[in-house]
Amino acid sequence: MEKLIITIAPTGNVPTKELNPHSPLTVDEIVEDIKKCRELGASIAHIHVRDKDLKPTSDREIFKKVLDKLDEENVDIIKQVSTGARGGGNTIDWRGQMLDLNVHMASLSTGSSNFPTSVNANSPELIEALAKKMLDNNIKPEIEVFDVAMIHNAVRLMKKGILKPPLHFNLVMNVPGSIPGTPKNLMFLVESLPQGSTWTVSGIGKSQIQMITMAILLGGHVRTGLEDCLYYEKGILATNEMLVKRVVRIAKELGREIATVEEAKNILNLV
Repeated sequence: MEKLIITIAPTGNVPTKELNPHSPLTVDEIVEDIKKCRELGASIAHIHVRDKDLKPTSDREIFKKVLDKLDEENVDIIKQVSTGARGGGNTIDWRGQMLDLNVHMASLSTGSSNFPTSVNANSPELIEALAKKMLDNNIKPEIEVFDVAMIHNAVRLMKKGILKPPLHFNLVMNVPGSIPGTPKNLMFLVESLPQGSTWTVSGIGKSQIQMITMAILLGGHVRTGLEDCLYYEKGILATNEMLVKRVVRIAKELGREIATVEEAKNILNLV
């Protein structure tokens, strides 16, 4: 079985200091958490950024500040930027503005889905434009799957030559409004992936431990972090370090070794 790739998602669009005071929101806080999690075993950083008011943004210049600071501090990690929807609009100019930066990977949702209070809107035109820009810039997409149709949309784009195999998927389980995080649903998604794909699981909220454990046992990879899980357990707020340490502990108990950054690059065909 391949070694386990751990992705750290230190902050997303939802975390605030009010929800969890450990949430990293500034450039310095985000970089510091990524640095600590890299030392604990994470080999991919899934990066969101915030504007001067600490609101989610796709601003290229803020992404660049995070990436430059990671380089300045010699943080050897696979850099993956988020192209997810957030303030500013759903155009390629807004959502894909950071895709000319020096990164290894970027997220690509291949369909629309529901969030608790909003629509995660991704039109066919936008999806193709983002995928083409990633292809042009030699950035490997991580295909974000909130429901099974997104797998089949990715296969269609692969057949059109816009996505290059082998594909890499992130199976996002248990977002309210999207596919629930159950063992049966995870097995269904994994069995639906095209042959030769690699895959990661993001277990949101209460589903995290179960989904992480299943992914480790099935030969997949895992994502953790405050983007996905604000609480370590009921009544105990999480930190990114706590969440990565838990993944490492579970993997060790189950006999799965942790991948280094170079090993992760080989597994994901980034070299």
